[in-house]
Amino acid sequence: MAHTSPSVRRWTLLATLAVLALIAAACGAPGGEEPVAGEDIGVDESPDDSAAEEDQETDAAEEEEATGEPIEIGFLASTTGTAASSGEDMVRGWDLYWELNGDVVAGREIVTIHEDTAGDPAIGLNRARRLVENEDVKLVVGPLFANVGYAVAEYMTGTGIPNFHPVASSDDLTQRGRLENVLRVAGWTSSQTTHPFGQWAYDQGYERILTICSDYAFGHETCGGFANTFTDAGGEIVEQLWNPIGTQDFGTYMAQIQAADADAVFALQVGADSVRFVESWSSFGLKDTLPLLGGETLLDQSLLRNMGPEAEGLISTGKFVEGRDEQATQEFVEAFDEAYGDLPSYYASVSYIAAQWTAQALEEVDGDIEDVDAFLEAVRGLEFESPGGPMSLDEYDNPIQNVYVREVQTRDDGRMWNVPTETFEGVSQFWEYDPEEFLSCPVYSRDYQGAGVFPEGCG
Repeated sequence: MAHTSPSVRRWTLLATLAVLALIAAACGAPGGEEPVAGEDIGVDESPDDSAAEEDQETDAAEEEEATGEPIEIGFLASTTGTAASSGEDMVRGWDLYWELNGDVVAGREIVTIHEDTAGDPAIGLNRARRLVENEDVKLVVGPLFANVGYAVAEYMTGTGIPNFHPVASSDDLTQRGRLENVLRVAGWTSSQTTHPFGQWAYDQGYERILTICSDYAFGHETCGGFANTFTDAGGEIVEQLWNPIGTQDFGTYMAQIQAADADAVFALQVGADSVRFVESWSSFGLKDTLPLLGGETLLDQSLLRNMGPEAEGLISTGKFVEGRDEQATQEFVEAFDEAYGDLPSYYASVSYIAAQWTAQALEEVDGDIEDVDAFLEAVRGLEFESPGGPMSLDEYDNPIQNVYVREVQTRDDGRMWNVPTETFEGVSQFWEYDPEEFLSCPVYSRDYQGAGVFPEGCG
């Protein structure tokens, strides 16, 4: 479904008001408030009238800023299905940036066309084709799921049109299968946050860990990052469980967890599965008996909104933490809360940052997005402070950024949010591994989890 931009909505409103004003002028009583042009009504101009004219001139000047052709941007998100709440936050984060900062950049209006992928690779590919071939977009941002990201990116590289991935974290898009016009603007690789987390877990004294992760690319890669560094440090992965997306009942998995001889559990779930998993974890009494370590999306703010006391105190890792006490973060948190009545999620933050990144790059090239090489050069050269922390791209087009260990806490207003307890600064997608050596190994999958002393046995 296509959404009109804020600027288009403003023009529609102005046009409607203008028509109403003409009707009022025609039907109103003589001597009404609107004087006829050129008519001397014998009244000196008041200070208020001058102020009104100045405001009109200012408004006109702002409207005249859009002197060039609009730039249409396609935005892919999963706004129905398992991850609907997370996908909606993607949309809200992207839209909020343009609402707050204006939708005209370097004289060109930004028009966003939103499309729902429903979390399905075939649907995502179809929507990307429609945006490129029917809507003539100059940039595609999204989608959400890693498997949809792979499908969309493969198509986009043949079009020559830039594709930014702030959410879909498929490792190989910026590793072995890197594509020239596909950039992880504001994004991450699935394993980027769990590489430091595996080391952190071992440093806390955990020696035997069971993992349970969603059985698709994102789950495989996130879990692999944790298993690789945890076992490098000397830990043991005692068992790995995989559940399908859309798991309605985690009872059988909880029974397997209870039977395992583990001293902690690492879990990665997405969408509504996260809510059901945390509820099941608590109802089976595991919260009080076994430490739970979560991946980014297990305790994301978009899902915390639907959780209760069972989430209080749980630990996870992430590239965004809404309780981070830094100006760039809290200004964004307050603006999002004011606009939507919710605290922002990771999905909202990265989409907002992607818009911020896009706008700054467009300014660098004076709005000439059609010169793709120059535009992407500008994108790659940016370094700035974002709501998530310092941001820049590595030579593989993936952000170098902070990774946080987070704890769920309750705010004074009764809402829960994530608060940082430890920060790993400037984390690369390759962690502390040599990039060439790392890339000589397969991408993380069910068959390769990196368990053992890296890189032995990975070939």
